[in-house]
Amino acid sequence: MSLRRLFLLLLLSFVIYVSWSEFGKPANNTDLQQSIENIESKITSVTQSQEFEDAVHTLRDGFVQLVGQIDSAIEQLPKEEQEVESQRLERPNLATPTEDVFTVYNIGLGDTKAEVEKKTGAPKRSSVNEYGVRWSTYHKNYQHFFMVAYDKNNKVAGLYTNQDLIASTKGIKRGTPKETVLSQLGEPLAKIRKGMAYYQFEEDRDYDVFRIDGTYTTIFYDKHQKNTVTSIQMISEDLENNKRDFYSPGSPALMEGFEYQLFDLTNATRVNHNLSILNWDSHVRETARKHSADMAKNQYFSHTNLEGESPFDRMEDDGVRFMTAGENLATGQFSSVFAHEGLMNSMGHRKNILQKDFELLGVGVAFDSNSRPYYTENFYAK
Repeated sequence: MSLRRLFLLLLLSFVIYVSWSEFGKPANNTDLQQSIENIESKITSVTQSQEFEDAVHTLRDGFVQLVGQIDSAIEQLPKEEQEVESQRLERPNLATPTEDVFTVYNIGLGDTKAEVEKKTGAPKRSSVNEYGVRWSTYHKNYQHFFMVAYDKNNKVAGLYTNQDLIASTKGIKRGTPKETVLSQLGEPLAKIRKGMAYYQFEEDRDYDVFRIDGTYTTIFYDKHQKNTVTSIQMISEDLENNKRDFYSPGSPALMEGFEYQLFDLTNATRVNHNLSILNWDSHVRETARKHSADMAKNQYFSHTNLEGESPFDRMEDDGVRFMTAGENLATGQFSSVFAHEGLMNSMGHRKNILQKDFELLGVGVAFDSNSRPYYTENFYAK
């Protein structure tokens, strides 16, 4: 029904109501018919006037403005008031592995995709990763979050989680001190071979890599939680050896994969800290992409670009409206996982990831001529 027809109907109802109230009793059929004809004649006269046209436009504009104000007020409410807070899921019953040193959500390397999805259902997302396969992402509103990489035979060749889903024959789990990890697993790798070259791991790192039964297992630590285990990644030897260089060749698919993976990793981390889930924003993703591409092309690394623009300047230039905003940058990490773990161990970046007032996130990735990735995360709230 158009606004004009709705207005006419309301006006007619009002006039009839007033007439009924005025006379106090129903008229006979002839009088009622004559009254209705008189009312219709008056309405026709009113609707053909300029004053009526102006009134309709004023009413319409006022209604649209009111709806906009209501939407704006709703958007500015805290997330906890906008949405029914999702129920916290119980921690799954994690069994001690019998065939592997580590499992995630009772899943180990070599398990079939059918076995995994019998427990979890279909993945929430599938995106290209640095190993040339895809991370399948499983979670329930970012609870029970983990990622699985499958080989060509649909068997688990990679696992990652940053939640309390780790089980181990060594008693290692999320929250285990680094000293305990080293005492149980021994000396970590200091370097890894890629093709004809060895890549040395930096000494001041927030992770350790172990080669365990044909698996490259990376344990990540949280420096701000007394160097305790925060997450784990397991990659099969075959999958790791297929990655010939430290950096994987940059491509549009890998760019988008890293972007969505960082988004999911951020939300899984926020859930760990009882914070609201961020919404994906494609608009600000373009702002982030352009800054990553600019840094990659011109070989610099800074929140301020070569024109002297801040992150907030760039967002405003792109028409992104915000009440509060923040930006995270990373470069050099060969994957989204390592980039995210590094950001969480940098206090300023960590604060952005765990900022309770942020509502939206867009991530932009670009590669330089050597396939070195540049990561930009733009957070904001309207």
